[in-house]
Amino acid sequence: MDNQEHNRFQVELRGLIDLLSQHLYSGPSVFVRELLQNAVDAIQARRQLDPHHAGTIEIEVIPSASGPSTIMFQDNGVGLTEDEVHRFLATIGQSSKRGNFNDRPDDFLGKFGIGLLSCFTVTDQITVLTRSARDGDHPGLEWRGNTEGTYSVRKLTQEIPLGTQVFLRAADGFEEYYEPTRLLALARDYGSYLSPRITLSSGGRSDGVNSTPPWTENPNESLSRQRLLEYGRAAFDRDFLDVIPLNSPSGGVEGVAFVLAEPVHAGSRQQHRVYLKDMLLSTKTHDLLPEWAFFAQCVVNSSRLRPTASRESFYDDGVLDQTREELGSCLRQYLVDMARMQPQRFDQLMNVHHLAVKALAVDDDECLELFADWLPFETSLGRMTLGEYCRNNPVIRYVPTCDQFRQIAQVAASESLAVVNAGYVYDVEILQRIGALRSDLRVEVFEADQLSDRFEPLTREEREETIEFERLCDVTLQRFKCMVEIAKFRPTDLPALYVADDNSNFVRSVEQAQDVSDDMWSGVLGNIASDVSSVYARLYLNYSNSLVRRICGLNSRQGQERCIEMIYVQALLLGHFPLKQIEVQLLNKGLLGLIDWALDAGADNE
Repeated sequence: MDNQEHNRFQVELRGLIDLLSQHLYSGPSVFVRELLQNAVDAIQARRQLDPHHAGTIEIEVIPSASGPSTIMFQDNGVGLTEDEVHRFLATIGQSSKRGNFNDRPDDFLGKFGIGLLSCFTVTDQITVLTRSARDGDHPGLEWRGNTEGTYSVRKLTQEIPLGTQVFLRAADGFEEYYEPTRLLALARDYGSYLSPRITLSSGGRSDGVNSTPPWTENPNESLSRQRLLEYGRAAFDRDFLDVIPLNSPSGGVEGVAFVLAEPVHAGSRQQHRVYLKDMLLSTKTHDLLPEWAFFAQCVVNSSRLRPTASRESFYDDGVLDQTREELGSCLRQYLVDMARMQPQRFDQLMNVHHLAVKALAVDDDECLELFADWLPFETSLGRMTLGEYCRNNPVIRYVPTCDQFRQIAQVAASESLAVVNAGYVYDVEILQRIGALRSDLRVEVFEADQLSDRFEPLTREEREETIEFERLCDVTLQRFKCMVEIAKFRPTDLPALYVADDNSNFVRSVEQAQDVSDDMWSGVLGNIASDVSSVYARLYLNYSNSLVRRICGLNSRQGQERCIEMIYVQALLLGHFPLKQIEVQLLNKGLLGLIDWALDAGADNE
């Protein structure tokens, strides 16, 4: 075997700190969290020696007349021995809590042993004074670490209290984090719900950091509910409709969800405020609730979910998946109970968050059957709930796109025909599942051509009067792949209705793509379109409309052609069909012709 020389990696500490501050941590302020975390863990470790130990954390801002301020974090935890100082403070990645993740005590916050490095984002030197409760006979040690990667350790001659003191002096550009007001706000943001008593002192004034966690409040009690709504308004800077208790045994999660007071679009993701063992983990967690729960914003505390190395989010593992399902069950049960026992409140909630309820019901048959009658839909006869629709219509007729609905809504309404616009998210799936679940309902897709069954046919005399005009219309619109049929329908002020099936719509889309494609792709698209049969759309001319009757009786063939082309384009626009290039040219030609006519008429009158 060849001789091999083994060397150690050389780590440039300043570069590593820049990497951590720019890519691992969300910002310099996390040094407060990391120091609080280390202090809490040290206190928990001391309680393993003395279960009755009362832990305290003291933060002090020490101003300097000649330079930047210094801050001190002091805890009365377990402290470090000299061996531990060399092993844990001088070895990157080493932790006094090192070991298998799942074997560590649940009351320890830290896991990764890089927390102290975060302090180098706001200082150039860290000084640690520590005295171990395991070796209390010694007065203590001083450790100094510098950003260039050197450190020193010396034994103290004067005794210090058991525990640890960390001193940081502000680096250039980071003095704001040493301001007492800013530091107090950060300490309260990260650590206000931690159990050790935490105080911050500066200039002879002492402020408490701790407060009562919101997840200990009972949302079902009137006073607590009001306090929680006020907390939610302060935490998220928005108003809420209601508060829901949350619990997940798998993730050791307890907390509350706030129901938004305003509707939000499907797929939006709310930012949740998440704590890990009472320490703030993140204010921007998105994936804690199921996707359908986009109507809620929550504050939760977890004791079991696994944090990432940055301690600002959770690992997306099986435990998080199970936690998400359990929290979703809490929200689901809240909606179910409200629908059964407080229908008026549920109706109010539905007015705001029907989209979220649809998102839940689309994959949950029990919820769908329970909530169905409350679900609102847009119809040709106005907005109504499914329950209101079904009371007057044994058949649920729907069109699957908003464009199709716009094409038929006006005519369907004039015929008192209720057609549901299922072009919005979840609506088609909801209606199809309702049809499968309820035997008393029939659900079917409504085709625009079905409207013609309700049209009034022309009389024999009217048919004879219009037959030549109808043929002219067919010839005129032949190049647009459109056939013409004359009938009577309401509303009478609508001159025409353009109806296209799936095949003709597909061919229109291909031809629009050809308009903007080069010769090669245009040829390919043309071959695709040629394989589609029955591509003709239909234009229904309304003989009840006075304009159509006047065009029909016009003596000028050229005038009739120009008019029918304009009515064709207008019918496309009313149906929200995008115009092909040839149709845009037709529209421009018609408008210019109208201008010419107006100018000629004006000249004749002069």
